[in-house]
Amino acid sequence: MRSFLKWALRVVLVLAAIAIVAGIWKREQIMRLMAVNSLFTEEKIVNNFSNMNSAFLWAEMDRGDAPVTPLPKGEPATLPAETAQWIEERNVTALVVLKDGQIVSENYYLGTKPEDRRISWSVAKSFLSALFGIAEAEGKIPDMDALVTNYVPQLKETGYADATIKNVLQMSSGVTFDEDYLDYDSDINRMGRVLALGGTMDDFAAAIKDKDRPAGEAMEYTSIDTHVLGMVLRAATGRSVVELMEEKLIQPMGLEASPYYLTDGVGVAFVLGGLNLTTRDYARMGLMFLQDGALGGTQIVPADWVRQSTAPSAKTAPGKIGYGYQWWIPTGSVEGEFQAQGIYGQYVYINREAGIVIAVNSADRKFREAGVSDGNIAMFRAITQELSQ
Repeated sequence: MRSFLKWALRVVLVLAAIAIVAGIWKREQIMRLMAVNSLFTEEKIVNNFSNMNSAFLWAEMDRGDAPVTPLPKGEPATLPAETAQWIEERNVTALVVLKDGQIVSENYYLGTKPEDRRISWSVAKSFLSALFGIAEAEGKIPDMDALVTNYVPQLKETGYADATIKNVLQMSSGVTFDEDYLDYDSDINRMGRVLALGGTMDDFAAAIKDKDRPAGEAMEYTSIDTHVLGMVLRAATGRSVVELMEEKLIQPMGLEASPYYLTDGVGVAFVLGGLNLTTRDYARMGLMFLQDGALGGTQIVPADWVRQSTAPSAKTAPGKIGYGYQWWIPTGSVEGEFQAQGIYGQYVYINREAGIVIAVNSADRKFREAGVSDGNIAMFRAITQELSQ
């Protein structure tokens, strides 16, 4: 009887321990889910965007031991008179302007600091595009017209079955995906909850079965396309995107701070929007693309890829903003004018002819309102014009 009681007590203690561990695990999940649900609230959004690693799973990248690529101070520029109103209306948190590789304007707002590592949202897509250019040059992905399923058989029974890598780079996969950030039940918001609860993004992508149109027929912005690109890149190289970006981009670029990626529950990088850098480091990325993929005297991204990926090659609607390989090309752009763009007002704007790079971080809860995106581009062009006189 005494032996039985000892055995029963041990069982109870083990079950109690399991319950405690499970409770802690669930508590973390619940806290992350709560963070997602309050991520964009007016009172929290600015702080959240500078501290995303307090709410999500994440992986840090080592910037390495290379010297920081200098961004020397140039003669301070006078920005257009309307800039101050634009900064206030758009809830801008950081603005760094380069002219010919020199900082001519740098300011931080709403209590943020230069050393804050800010969420990129879809600006991260353009970083991933750069990795594809490197992978192509290294022979890892020699043919962008190959089917994505050649690399990721898991997608053969999905909406991606007939999509080429180029189709997906151009946001032209044709899959059905609701990108409405204001709809709780949209695909993009369901995906956010998968991320918060520690699910797997690969499984989420593999569950997408429906299509609106044949692959390649028309460009339709679809963020999950970028995750599929990450799946292709991992399969082609046998390495994680975190490792690849650390080695191929982050360390050669000589950033001032080690960036980090948000990840899913199995450590896969949230490549469609989870990269976090300082605003000066976003500007360095812009400078690299301004200089045809070179930075600090090193050719990091092949120049041919820079030109190809930032050309308006996707089949966008007539009169609408153009799109390349995960880069935007503004309507009516001059040669060498393009931008990386993310929700809530994240931008890396490049005007090669004028030698201008503008890196912007914002917490703009009105970013979806009519005219806001066009107004931002108009502001960048006004700054460029002012600095070109």
